[in-house]
Amino acid sequence: MAKQTIAEQYVDLMARAGVRRIYGVVGDSLNPVVDAVRRRDDIDWIQVRHEEVAAFAAGAEAQLTGRLAACAGSCGPGNLHLINGLYDAHRSMAPVLALAAHIPSGEIGTGYFQETHPDRLFEECSHYSELISSPRQMPRVVQTAIQHAVGRRGVSVVALSGDTAGEDSPDAAPELSLPVDLPAIRPGEQEVARLTELVDAATRVMVFCGRGVAGAHAEVMEFAEKVKAPVGHALRGKEHIQYDNPYDVGMSGLLGYGAAYEAMHECDLLILLGTDFPYTDFLPRNVRTVQVDVQPERLGRRTQLDLAVWGDVRETLRCLTPAVREKTSRRFLDRMLERHTHALEGAVTAYTHDVERQTPIHPEYVASVLDEEAADDAVFTVDTGMCCVWAARYLTPNGRRRILGSFVHGSMANALPQAIGAQFLDRGRQVVSLSGDGGFSMLMGDFLTLVQYGLPVKVVVFNNSSLGMVDLEMMVDGLPPHATTYPHTDYAAIATAAGARGIRVEKPADVRGALREAFAHDGPVLVDVVTDPAALAVPPKITAEQLSGFALSASRTVLSGGVGRMLHLARANLRNIPRP
Repeated sequence: MAKQTIAEQYVDLMARAGVRRIYGVVGDSLNPVVDAVRRRDDIDWIQVRHEEVAAFAAGAEAQLTGRLAACAGSCGPGNLHLINGLYDAHRSMAPVLALAAHIPSGEIGTGYFQETHPDRLFEECSHYSELISSPRQMPRVVQTAIQHAVGRRGVSVVALSGDTAGEDSPDAAPELSLPVDLPAIRPGEQEVARLTELVDAATRVMVFCGRGVAGAHAEVMEFAEKVKAPVGHALRGKEHIQYDNPYDVGMSGLLGYGAAYEAMHECDLLILLGTDFPYTDFLPRNVRTVQVDVQPERLGRRTQLDLAVWGDVRETLRCLTPAVREKTSRRFLDRMLERHTHALEGAVTAYTHDVERQTPIHPEYVASVLDEEAADDAVFTVDTGMCCVWAARYLTPNGRRRILGSFVHGSMANALPQAIGAQFLDRGRQVVSLSGDGGFSMLMGDFLTLVQYGLPVKVVVFNNSSLGMVDLEMMVDGLPPHATTYPHTDYAAIATAAGARGIRVEKPADVRGALREAFAHDGPVLVDVVTDPAALAVPPKITAEQLSGFALSASRTVLSGGVGRMLHLARANLRNIPRP
């Protein structure tokens, strides 16, 4: 077998690891790698306009599949642009391998043109970040990087000089030894026994779910039924637990709704399942608390625990549910379900009355129609800011839909790049980007990537000519909003000029037709909806307390509006309460 260059071997290892695309922007330090990709049929180079988009796209692909995805940046400024998307991927536990091309190897350490030290720069947002300074390090460094990314669920970074990439590798690439399926981590017998004692001793159990309940919906429902527990969720747990859930009491947190907060504070045993819920002000301080998580470093770092259980949610519940005694009283559960329904009815009344005739268009109405018109297996990507509010309140999960966002890192402009990665993964699946005009305009250049590759992403821009969430934050801080507005922009016209379908919507009566037209079009579409910048930021009644600071009560009041189809689900659950 002829010798491979380092670049050829790198690409070969990527293909063997299941990578089918490398997202990036070409540059001279990447030339050997890009050329190695060009000469293969089993892996593609995806030309984006900005490296940040490359990292977000790879992260989205990895989140949807659980498999390794890849991105690359040229030396210095090129790979620096990857860092924001890599932070997001790492904090989302997405297995991504980033190639950070480097300056000529003989110039490292001399202050050379575009010199940075990528092996150091990416340490905080990766499990593994190393420089290949000699061909003799190949292929072991790359194999180790892949194993870290896949096995530990996060980012690995390999720094490689362009001249080194062009050299011959002294060793043939071995067969990769990669973990395929995540191991099932079962908690210890003592932890299960202690947890069983706590559950049996409690009279009011509440379950609060995060992203870690993915794949454990049936187990959570079985446990909730046996102990008559209301089930709430964090934002990242919504898509995995809210559907087909007769015990649902909504969401807690800054975007929370329903009775989740009350259930957490009125129970006598709170069980946190697979959540690293960051908002400690929303967690009770005088309630017995148990946390179950597959990552032991997360146990107890948000709140004091009575028991820490190291294990994945599904395995833990499979051990726990048969062991606990079935509870007979539904009193606490039914009271929380009733309170949840009442809370949602109040939210709907406050924010959705007559909105179908009001202009500018209420964004709540747009989100509710979008939820109704989108496919049952759609992938939604959601910008940080007010779009997170709309996703939390109006997108109805069903076990097939997926919702991606920068929910831990909290970056602007994530939605369009993540939609690119999701659509490349499956061109036949509906992908919808919920973009704020602030986030969309930040990385708007990569709308051209949709056009270039004919990706049928539907970009819905909530165009309120402002940074709406920042407006809200300033308001509840008692400050007048400043430097948060943009000139009115016709993004539909920009999309049309770029060669895509652009649809401008200024009247509520046109929203449904515009979305149907967009979904019927076989290609990229931008739906530019002119929305009310005051929506949600100003509740029906505003108090002095709400203007005194971003306190718990203020934020919950200001962000308590609108819940879409969740009200119907809550009423259905209420009807299912057994009557004497």
